[in-house]
Amino acid sequence: MIELIKAIYGQGPLPQDKFYYHHAMNDIEEDGIASQLYFLLKKQGKLEQTPDFFQLFLKENYEKAFYQNLFIKSQQNEITGQFEKQGIDVIPLKGIHLAEMVFGHVGARATSDIDLLIRIEDLEKAIEVIHLLGFTVEEAPIPGHFHCSYSKKLPNSEMPLVVELHWSLVKQSTSKFDIDDLWKDARTVERYKHIKELTPNHTFYMICLHGWRHNLDSMKYFMDIIQVLYLYHVELDFEEILKLAAVHQTHKRMIRTLSILYLQFPLLNEMKPFIYKRDFPLWKYRNAKGFKKYLDFLDYQLFSFDSAKHSFVEFIHWLVPSKYEIPDQLSDREGLKMYLFLYKKRIAGMIKALFSN
Repeated sequence: MIELIKAIYGQGPLPQDKFYYHHAMNDIEEDGIASQLYFLLKKQGKLEQTPDFFQLFLKENYEKAFYQNLFIKSQQNEITGQFEKQGIDVIPLKGIHLAEMVFGHVGARATSDIDLLIRIEDLEKAIEVIHLLGFTVEEAPIPGHFHCSYSKKLPNSEMPLVVELHWSLVKQSTSKFDIDDLWKDARTVERYKHIKELTPNHTFYMICLHGWRHNLDSMKYFMDIIQVLYLYHVELDFEEILKLAAVHQTHKRMIRTLSILYLQFPLLNEMKPFIYKRDFPLWKYRNAKGFKKYLDFLDYQLFSFDSAKHSFVEFIHWLVPSKYEIPDQLSDREGLKMYLFLYKKRIAGMIKALFSN
């Protein structure tokens, strides 16, 4: 996948082997990036340089995402329109906003839900609005997290449409993140007073933190960050972004994310140099095996934090997670039995990793 993404961003030729494209289709489907690939390849006039079966695969996925995104956009516009009428400040995050503003077309990045940033003091008013719009199924809140989710069933669909209301971007227990630093610089959108968007610096900051939260385990996180970088590279100020991250105590998260990005795509330095790189030899895209995979997990899980206190908090959280963060196949058990099954599964996985080297 990295070879194909490099070719899209002018860092190498497109692969010529048809077997490569057959194999890549599985990864593309798993990562959910067919729409991005189709739109960018077509925009660059490179789509016809790929095999016919690959073009058809991308086109079918793109069209499906396009019509789904159109529906989600109409729903999001209805919500933000009501927020505007009610005087509720709102910033659309990821999803449709990234598709249109960053990738350049409503169908250029598939999405399945609506993510909105609001002020914590407006949360109750915002919930009332989305309730009136039919989002009445509340998902169990995860203690210590920074968003709540509501959904509604859709006709002829097994999957409901979910709205996530965020009041922050990072857990407060492992940072000193101050969302007001982003709100104060947010720009109003077109003729609106309460619908806003993040600055380029803060969009890049947000999308990097989102990628870190998933340990860059999907190519979609790389593509989101690279696309923001390509769009705003002249405006982006890494010094200012890292200075803010240091204040928020998310600096190590940013360094890890950008280091891995630039090590995988070194030609990005020609467009926007990043001089603070560290080496993360344990991190491997899809190829981490054996005990190295666990070492990378520990490095990510415990040493991505700016303070020993935050590392300790995260370690305790990993050791004794809330019921809502335990895998579904274990969470139906109660109390101590649930945790015994969790630790049994972890130990079994570690032993398997040790003997797979």
